[in-house]
Amino acid sequence: MSTDDHSQPPRLSVIVPCKNEAENLPSLIAEIAAALSDQRIEIIIVDDGSTDGTAEAAFAAGQREGVPLRVVQHANSAGQSAAVRTGMLHAKGEIIICTDGDGQNDPQFMPALVSTLDARGEGFGMVGGQRVGRKDTAVKRAASRLANQLRGALLADKTRDSGCGLKAVRADVFARLPYFDGWHRFMAALVLREGYDVDFVDVIDRPRQHGVSKYGVLDRALVGLIDMFGVWWLKRRYRRRAPATELPQPQSSER
Repeated sequence: MSTDDHSQPPRLSVIVPCKNEAENLPSLIAEIAAALSDQRIEIIIVDDGSTDGTAEAAFAAGQREGVPLRVVQHANSAGQSAAVRTGMLHAKGEIIICTDGDGQNDPQFMPALVSTLDARGEGFGMVGGQRVGRKDTAVKRAASRLANQLRGALLADKTRDSGCGLKAVRADVFARLPYFDGWHRFMAALVLREGYDVDFVDVIDRPRQHGVSKYGVLDRALVGLIDMFGVWWLKRRYRRRAPATELPQPQSSER
């Protein structure tokens, strides 16, 4: 099934949170369309208060590639977590794929995420990317490595790289996750909290081609540490899970 077939609802919704990524979007959208050309998809660009024409660049690229594309725009910048949540709330697909708008996440790995999620079955809620060959600065890599070690010890979320933006999540599972600012960095732990398993695929990290990162190191590390303990608390407060089955209506006894 190609992306040109719009007669059926999308199976995959690709969410791309963006702030001032007009230069990166044309190539990124073309790569997403090519990588998922045999799937029914929609691309949702969440414009997080951009001032560089991000929305216009997205629409132009979507028309050029002939791919179903929607733009949801925040009136002001609310951050990456809010942008991911906005995209999730607007998504129509059964599976939601998240990817960063800077182009460092390579779309060629999206089919592997989806096929792994399909193969694992309904007991798995998410398949995430784990970056190899990181292209960030040495300071960012060191900070990320330390944060991942601490997070793994505290949350046991099965991943060495929770910060990778490339993820495939079942839409019904995504909708159950508790939201807070910073949740996109703890997606694996939150999916596990809901009683679903997670898996991971190694992906190649790429250098940013245009623009600069919108996120710092020290400020993000401090907030992330606080969030980490918050997620630990959330996991401890959700220990009892009872599978629920809706009962059929009883047969009427009237004759």
